[in-house]
Amino acid sequence: MKRYLFCLALLCLFASCDRGADPETEYGLQSLGEVSHGMIVLGDRLRDPYTVENMQDAVAALYPTKAREVLHATDLYVRFLPRNNDEYDRLADLGVEMVDHPLDFQIVREGDYYHDPELAEDTITWQYAVVDAKFQFPYGIRYEVIDHCYIPEKDASTRADGIDWEAVERESFRRTGNGRMLEPATRGSAEAVQPSGRITVMDDRLGEEVGLKGVKIAVNTFVKYAYTYTDAEGNYTIPRSYASNIRYRIVFKNVRGFGIGVDYLLAPASASTLGRNPAEGVTLLIDSDSDRKLFTRSVVNNAAYDYFTMCDSQTLPLTAPPLNVRFWLFQKLGSSSAPMLQHGALVDEDAVAQFLGTYRDLVKRLLPDITLGLKNCHDYASVYATACHELAHASHFRQAGTGYWNKYIGYVLRCFLAGQDAYGDGSLEDAGYCEVGEMWAYYLENLVWRDRYGEEYNAGSWWWFKPQVLMRLDDRGLNRSMIFRALTPEVCSRVLLAEKLAALYPDSKNLIEQLFSEYNDE
Repeated sequence: MKRYLFCLALLCLFASCDRGADPETEYGLQSLGEVSHGMIVLGDRLRDPYTVENMQDAVAALYPTKAREVLHATDLYVRFLPRNNDEYDRLADLGVEMVDHPLDFQIVREGDYYHDPELAEDTITWQYAVVDAKFQFPYGIRYEVIDHCYIPEKDASTRADGIDWEAVERESFRRTGNGRMLEPATRGSAEAVQPSGRITVMDDRLGEEVGLKGVKIAVNTFVKYAYTYTDAEGNYTIPRSYASNIRYRIVFKNVRGFGIGVDYLLAPASASTLGRNPAEGVTLLIDSDSDRKLFTRSVVNNAAYDYFTMCDSQTLPLTAPPLNVRFWLFQKLGSSSAPMLQHGALVDEDAVAQFLGTYRDLVKRLLPDITLGLKNCHDYASVYATACHELAHASHFRQAGTGYWNKYIGYVLRCFLAGQDAYGDGSLEDAGYCEVGEMWAYYLENLVWRDRYGEEYNAGSWWWFKPQVLMRLDDRGLNRSMIFRALTPEVCSRVLLAEKLAALYPDSKNLIEQLFSEYNDE
């Protein structure tokens, strides 16, 4: 299996946009604003204060007269072992929120992922979750119930039973040896709180903080798990109350449907864990001096969120990239690409599909649609622009189709084999696919930069395909939506692009012919 992944990974890296390895593997110390990477290191298993037995004991200790009242489980703490992607998807479709590590162990060192050491490295690891006590387990998927749990706020009968359930939770923490996790203010009778805060990212070129947009914030203390998504300003409020310090994770699976990174075999997005922090919430400013992965993930997240929002514009809409677009970020590479492998480009080609055999669907799930080489991107603006360039390719892919994209990738690979750079010199077969694709992507990158920062950028103007012709058309009234309409499957050269634009906008035919003629003469 690793041989197949390695070969396809090489293909997606060679099919790159030259903006001039391995995925990120650096390690760091854990504190707020700093993130540890690598595999999570577990310590001892802890006594979960939310098991039915432990909560029952806490009730008896605080309310002796109610000791005979029997608590019934509100939730089940379980682990699943999906055999394949389809089983994982079935669970996700049922609303099961899965994490790849147990929730009732001490964490000696945080990290990006966990893989059970008793399972083979290239198999799916156990997926841990908390489900409703009445959850109907799907047939055929292996699972184990670890604990029957009682989380009072889920039990409607607790609203008028005369029991201070927050006090019971605190008592259960103390009786199970977890009292040190309680917030100092809640060790008496203070009420639990809903964690809330704001996560922002510094855009140095704008000179302002911008919200981390639409990203998942997940928290837990033992099996009391909850999550929400930040709004466009980076604000969040967790829909559960906590009296203990809790573990915070930023999960880069965005509310707009895209994901950043892949946590080894299965998880659809990377997570940056902020460690245990007060229940009141975490407010965090991320900048270029923060953990490198956290910073670049955050900027790419915002670029993609803004790009999808731009596509939805009522005045200048574009075809959005496919749903579930996945990014891979490479800190030590200088080239980026949009191979769109998860959505069938190249992988569905007959020869490649035959080579992959039964692994084809797994490869499509694991490999990226967009790779970003961030070696030369040192600030918010450069990461943002790079991401928008590749997203422009993703929109083009969705409109032009996989057949077009396979020709495009094939040309870039031929350039590589011929010892040329990523774009070649335009002399090899199918150069027109690259010509049109890069004209569009550089044009949109430059347009986004100008709109955001109020200054000219001119990226790609030195290449043989001269994307500035589209900027000149834009300045004369043919906007991005109008130009994008011309990027249909048959438009595979600059000549055909000019003809398509002239056909679509006959009133601008003379202008189009004039500008393309000037471009041809350069």
